[in-house]
Amino acid sequence: MCVSVQPRGMIYTLCIPIHMKAIVDCNSFYCSCERLFVPKLRNRPVVVLSNNDGCVIARSDEAKKLGIAMGVPYFEARSIIHQHNIAVFSSNYNLYGDLSWRVMETLRQFAGEGQVEVYSVDEAFVDLSYVDPEQLERTAREMRVRVEKWTGIPVSVGVAPTKTLAKLANRLAKKDKIQSGCVMALQTDEERIQALKQTRLEDVWGVGRAYVRKLNAKGYTSAWELAHLPDAWVHREMGGVVGLRLVRELRGEPCIELKEELVQKQMIATTRMFGVPVTELSDIREAVASYATRAAEKLRRQFSAADTVQVFLIRKQTEEEIGWRGEASSTYTRLPVATSDTLLLIKTAVQLAEQLYRRGSVYKKAGVLLGGIVPADACQGDLFAGPAPDHRKLMDMIDNINFSQRDELLVFGACGTKRHWQMKQQHRSRKYTTRWEEMLRVEG
Repeated sequence: MCVSVQPRGMIYTLCIPIHMKAIVDCNSFYCSCERLFVPKLRNRPVVVLSNNDGCVIARSDEAKKLGIAMGVPYFEARSIIHQHNIAVFSSNYNLYGDLSWRVMETLRQFAGEGQVEVYSVDEAFVDLSYVDPEQLERTAREMRVRVEKWTGIPVSVGVAPTKTLAKLANRLAKKDKIQSGCVMALQTDEERIQALKQTRLEDVWGVGRAYVRKLNAKGYTSAWELAHLPDAWVHREMGGVVGLRLVRELRGEPCIELKEELVQKQMIATTRMFGVPVTELSDIREAVASYATRAAEKLRRQFSAADTVQVFLIRKQTEEEIGWRGEASSTYTRLPVATSDTLLLIKTAVQLAEQLYRRGSVYKKAGVLLGGIVPADACQGDLFAGPAPDHRKLMDMIDNINFSQRDELLVFGACGTKRHWQMKQQHRSRKYTTRWEEMLRVEG
């Protein structure tokens, strides 16, 4: 970007480098993961369901054209699904998580370490400031081709001077995949203006429904109009600095930089809906023990320990409680010493669950949250409690076996064996990339 300055009557032209950013977004990610290992689904409509096969959370382009709405309950969409032979899958988070990691690793190898910000399971921002402006669109297309070639997951790429404009460009690229080739770069003012005029307010990253209603009431409907609102009005009516930052990004002024990837989480949670209504304390104990086990594995994976354990239970509504918000009952405790020992965390979590349980209640969900997270090698001991049992070798052995063979090959007795409470996954595909016995077999 070049600007002219005029000090003391003399005109100079200064060229300021534009730090271009890209966002790489996987196309219908969950559906693409399911199609990857079943090629016959390539042009067939596909939907993926939420936990307990409750509602639609992902749709292929073909399913969208048939009128399947995002978030529609499965039982409401069942007639359309059967009528049009739509392929249905339960959420397979083991598969999606592994393929997401492969996509992000491909981007890191393409752009370099420290140039990629993982935004969500299927999106990442990439710093392209090192790319020659004349080669920018070509580089974006090469990046798209490499991701699909190396992982099998199709992606769309939006490139612009700001993250907000990159999101906008990405959306337009996905809207017309054939014409755009799933890539759009907004490098000139003319391209930016045209993109803003084509984008409605509700499609702008960071503009929620309340702001859309407020802006529509004043006659504003497009991103172009939003970008030209006075700064004072935006600051007053749209959340202060946050709203002002958004509008300036639409104008092409970088205000939201790429963030370093968060390697260590500050809180770890494992929560699940029950597959069936739960009334027995024994089932509650098993579920909470299983969630504590999973949370402890996540804790050790980032070499951390936690000193706070929180458990919550959510009751199922009765006919007399229609409209009741279903607030969770929860409690927590602080441990004397931070730990990642599954045995201790299970014991603590189960005790908390027993305090919350009420006989006669029907429960639909439970969860375990670990807080007060610190590095495992920096735990402060308890001077008066004496040495705690050291189960680190046991935990390492269990983690290694479960990771190398399959999840939950070794389980703790408190987690149960039958697990009638587990969530429904009647349409789950195989864990093609994380379990030996479920790998795809090709026979000649």
